[in-house]
Amino acid sequence: MNKKLILIICILFSITMQSQTLKLEEIMKGNAFIGAQPENERWSLDGQKVYFDWNPNNELGTSTYFWKNGLSKPELASPYEAAFSKFDFKKTTNPDLYYYIDKGRLFLYSLKSKTSKKLYQQSSPIANLQMGAVAGMLYFRQNENLFQFNTNEGSIIQITNFRKGKSEEKASDKESFLKSQQEELFQFVRDQEALKKWNLAKSKTTKSDFPKPYYYGKNTFGSLKVDPKGNFATFRLIEDSERKSEKMELFITANGYNEIEDTKEKVSVDNLLATKFGIYNIAKDSVYFMNFSSLSHIQDVPKYFESYEKSKTAAKKDKLIVVQEPVYNENGSYAIAEIRSQDNKDRWIVSLNLEIGTFQELDHQHDEAWIGGPGIPSNSYGRGTLGFLGDNETVYFQSEETGYSHLYTYNLKSKKKTQLTKGNWEVRNVNLSKDKKYFYLSTTTTHPGNRNFYKLEVADPVLQPILTKDGAHEVSLSPDESSLLVRYSYKNKPWELYVAPNKQNTNLNQITTSTSESFKGYSWREPEVITFKAQDGTPVNARLYKPQTANTNKAAILFVHGAGYLQNAHNYWSTYHREYMFHNLLVDLGYTVLDIDYRGSDGYGRDFRTGIYRFMGGKDLTDQIDGKKYLVENYGIDASKVGIYGGSYGGFITLMGMLTTPKEFASGAALRSVTDWAHYNHGYTGNILNFPETDPDAYKKSSPIYFADNLQGDLLMLHGMVDDNVEYKDIVRLSQRFIELGKKKWSLASFPVEAHGFKETYSWVDEYSRILNLFNDTLLKK
Repeated sequence: MNKKLILIICILFSITMQSQTLKLEEIMKGNAFIGAQPENERWSLDGQKVYFDWNPNNELGTSTYFWKNGLSKPELASPYEAAFSKFDFKKTTNPDLYYYIDKGRLFLYSLKSKTSKKLYQQSSPIANLQMGAVAGMLYFRQNENLFQFNTNEGSIIQITNFRKGKSEEKASDKESFLKSQQEELFQFVRDQEALKKWNLAKSKTTKSDFPKPYYYGKNTFGSLKVDPKGNFATFRLIEDSERKSEKMELFITANGYNEIEDTKEKVSVDNLLATKFGIYNIAKDSVYFMNFSSLSHIQDVPKYFESYEKSKTAAKKDKLIVVQEPVYNENGSYAIAEIRSQDNKDRWIVSLNLEIGTFQELDHQHDEAWIGGPGIPSNSYGRGTLGFLGDNETVYFQSEETGYSHLYTYNLKSKKKTQLTKGNWEVRNVNLSKDKKYFYLSTTTTHPGNRNFYKLEVADPVLQPILTKDGAHEVSLSPDESSLLVRYSYKNKPWELYVAPNKQNTNLNQITTSTSESFKGYSWREPEVITFKAQDGTPVNARLYKPQTANTNKAAILFVHGAGYLQNAHNYWSTYHREYMFHNLLVDLGYTVLDIDYRGSDGYGRDFRTGIYRFMGGKDLTDQIDGKKYLVENYGIDASKVGIYGGSYGGFITLMGMLTTPKEFASGAALRSVTDWAHYNHGYTGNILNFPETDPDAYKKSSPIYFADNLQGDLLMLHGMVDDNVEYKDIVRLSQRFIELGKKKWSLASFPVEAHGFKETYSWVDEYSRILNLFNDTLLKK
């Protein structure tokens, strides 16, 4: 027997022995194996209890638990208490009284007596409860209209009268002729018409104060909101359009018959729809629309148009925009709004004068790629951080002006803009204290992979550290802001709940223990977060899982996280917990695993975020290749024994790696992968690649289906057949290309009941056993 064969037998024997400690059948159960972690944590109104959703007994679903001082462990809340803890309470000027909506009904709750009183109930539910600037004045929405509830007087008044459709159907030519003919021939008809007109004129002598109806046709009506003084209602109209949706077939159904569902709209300029920002003046009973044509840069043409001759000669016109619901100061004297261009390259913050329908521009942000970042949603219909300080004249917001998302203020009177936080790190979350003198911030000050918690005084913006150790802190302040409820995790420690006093460098007191005995029975690795230099000099972070030197098989696997704009090379518990456990299993088998936060990932500022603009499969793929090179040069990995895998965006990168750099990876497993970006959804794709009609080159070089002829290594594709995100037909289309091109080194595993995120353990086990077999067969038997 030769030495090479003996070595292979020894390695396979070693793999068999080591893999006994972790089994796919167990780790692919996910939280059923790990232990379900607490989530949706919140304080009681009086701050004496904390509530959270939890499943410590591995039941079919989660239940609500509570904890308070004196309890040794959390207890199960009653169904009523569980439901009550989730209501959105609106505080009154009386510290004892709160309003809330339950199942479309309005209630008043007394904290002192712990009793609720039902104030309003009808067959049509109410929603969107707003507190007015005048004590005792409430506003809510019912059926598409606003109502004013004066609790001081007990009166309820409808203050708007919006209606779908048209006020009068225009008669056809035939009907108009017949009507005229009847009037010409018959005195009776003429007499009836005269009586009708007389009665109408008589009725108008007594004027009604009920609001006149405003008909908005077939347009989509929404974002209805009243100002705190009850003088104006604002709303949004989106033009009516018949847009085509994808169709998805369900094969496994309860009744045995296939079903068809509508899913998403494909990326297209046809999905850019004109919107109008409307104002209803309640006192004048009139509707008018605001004109935003004077916004700065609203006619600027994106630079990528220069790549296309046809676009260079296009006439300039206003960009289509979306105006968000106004944000008001406490007394309603100022209204501000965020405006986004629908190509998502511009963001404006403006002050609105609702009385005369004008605006003043406060801040303009532009990005040739796309607007985004923490506190700045990458969706033109999304809302970012925006509010007022206690002086009622200073606005706060977030901006990537410096390349990282930071906190700014703007004073409406002095017109002074001030940057409150600075540095090559991000402000992740912002909360204003009750007295509006302090901000509570979640940041990445100590490391991009941490979520730290600080207090920042508005008058003296110096960060005061409260929670800064490695890991992630998700913090909820108690009603009096004296205590913290913290959801915390670390790289190899799942999420648990803690309480702590609200003070600098505070200490956490753990109140939940969620991990199972089975999970605790294994020594989970703490992956090292390393940094390597990409070929363009950019630092790239990654999680490194490495075996003991004696156990290494000199093979490596690159894991590519999904979503694109997501972070996984961090210091806290990963949403990819199954993959984390699978990577531990791989290391037991002697593999080295690298999990890279490639270009486009979250947590590293604007330039990193937009590094994939107009070319997905560009820098995000070369980051993978540079990561492979790092392993070869520093950890003795055999360059011919490297595989790659990932799901969703990670599946896409796997395909691009196997098809555009076919000599780099011996094998790849692509899960729920996008194969052609022209077939993906509108909002996500349009930001990064613009639109197929205006930037076809970006779509062609970014789509794996165009490079199918380059396949050399072994490719395994896995896809849920009822995936309504990346649809099953994506992988079917690529499969047809492989068939037509005569490619043989590929296979497709289909999962009939799975959507984009798999649910069933048996599907997870089947999927990952195939992935493991692929790598064992292609990387270890060379």
